[in-house]
Amino acid sequence: MIDPHVHCRDGRQAYKDTIEHVFAVADSQGVKKIFDMPNTDPPIMHERDVTNRLSLVRKKRRGDYFLWLGVTAEDEQLAEAVHCYNQYREVIGLKLYAGHSTGNLGVCDVSLQRKIYASLTKLHYLGVLAVHCEKEALMHAWDPAQPISHARARPEEAEVASLEDQLMLVRQTGFTGILHIPHISSSVAVELVDKARHEMRITCGLTPHHYLWDETMLSRPDGLLYKMNPPLRTMGCVAKIRQQVLENKIDWIETDHAAHPIGEKLFPPYASGFPSLYLYKDFVTNVLPAAGLTQEQIEKVTSGNIFTTFEKKLK
Repeated sequence: MIDPHVHCRDGRQAYKDTIEHVFAVADSQGVKKIFDMPNTDPPIMHERDVTNRLSLVRKKRRGDYFLWLGVTAEDEQLAEAVHCYNQYREVIGLKLYAGHSTGNLGVCDVSLQRKIYASLTKLHYLGVLAVHCEKEALMHAWDPAQPISHARARPEEAEVASLEDQLMLVRQTGFTGILHIPHISSSVAVELVDKARHEMRITCGLTPHHYLWDETMLSRPDGLLYKMNPPLRTMGCVAKIRQQVLENKIDWIETDHAAHPIGEKLFPPYASGFPSLYLYKDFVTNVLPAAGLTQEQIEKVTSGNIFTTFEKKLK
């Protein structure tokens, strides 16, 4: 099985988690390969970052470790990112943060997002562009004393509006790579992705936490532990997404594994993220079958669809 979305924090935040430890967790959960996200400190944006990152991976695991490269609206950086994608098998794709999350890679202006799509099209990039979809203009302040306010501050509408922006930009620029929507949490967004499949190459991934829990977890005494971006949604939305999984509208399961010290969750900076890789084995072997997924469906969302999408890199 493959986890296409984990956050290893080697670098200045190695105290949170490391490549070595994430592999240990993955092994315990039956996951063979991991795809590491670029919003580290320092971020993974240039060729030197790629080579530094790969030097941290034990030789016997090099065939199981892949990484996403963060993108900006700078022409030189985009050209270098595409070069790295073409040059390094381990660079699995590119990542655009259309809204701020952990780190400082947010490109929130739609005109700058358009520039990224246009540049990647001009550079003949045909790989995967994963986009964190949350529209800043529709997000608000939240109150740490009331963790449930985080779900209201980053509403479903912000995710849907940002996704609509990305679909528009694909159409406007003629981008022919694969648009991937990670950690999709809105049932409306899932339907938009499914509808767009007839006109573009597009995929979406779902986390165990967005399947298992709704926003009421944020109202618990330990609610800050369940703060993540995008946030947990309403019970009604979660019920719809569970049905959409059964209807094969989710391409793959991705954990968005993001470990933080408990002090950073319960106190400033009130970090967003959950270490969901620890949930993987139970989720795949117990939760999904109990929900009615067949073994064939489970194989597709845990490996088959991922291999198909990244065939040139994984074969």
